[in-house]
Amino acid sequence: MRWRHLSSTPRARGPLLSHAYDHPLIAAGAGTLGLEILDALDRVDTIIVAVGGGGLLTGIAAAVLDAGIRIVAVEPEGASSLHASLKAGGPVDVVVNSIAADSLGARRVSQTAHEVTKSHNVTSVLVTDDAIVAARQNLWDERRVVVENAAAAAAAALSSHAYVPAAGEKVAVVLCGANTDPIDLVDRG
Repeated sequence: MRWRHLSSTPRARGPLLSHAYDHPLIAAGAGTLGLEILDALDRVDTIIVAVGGGGLLTGIAAAVLDAGIRIVAVEPEGASSLHASLKAGGPVDVVVNSIAADSLGARRVSQTAHEVTKSHNVTSVLVTDDAIVAARQNLWDERRVVVENAAAAAAAALSSHAYVPAAGEKVAVVLCGANTDPIDLVDRG
């Protein structure tokens, strides 16, 4: 069986390769979230988003590029492929060992995400697994929002002070997944 990338050609037939994050059409689809944020808010200075392989980051950064919005890319310390790529000058394989690895555990960030981060207004920060767990629990306790650990990583950037907004800075935090069992959030004590 031959696999082909998604194509805009109407003649494309057969199975299509649709990578989870390393494809321009996947990133473009994810980028519509950036446009929704712009549409929903009167003003936003910064968007905080969790990063695995980089598709969501790439799409959002491209979508809001002309608006001059800063992007904060958040990764768990134990799944930091973007952060490692910035240090190495390009994508490299990393060891993945994080509570959020099921969604953010890409061993290697995409080349596109690496390039977007270098060329756009993107800051990379790391958070601990403990900060992720605390942020997830806080989202439930304070707001009754159920998210998976990966989604809580973006919120953890604020609560752990990995990213500290400037006075008056308007921040949007992307909570990008609810694939979890809510019973994990209930206090059993």
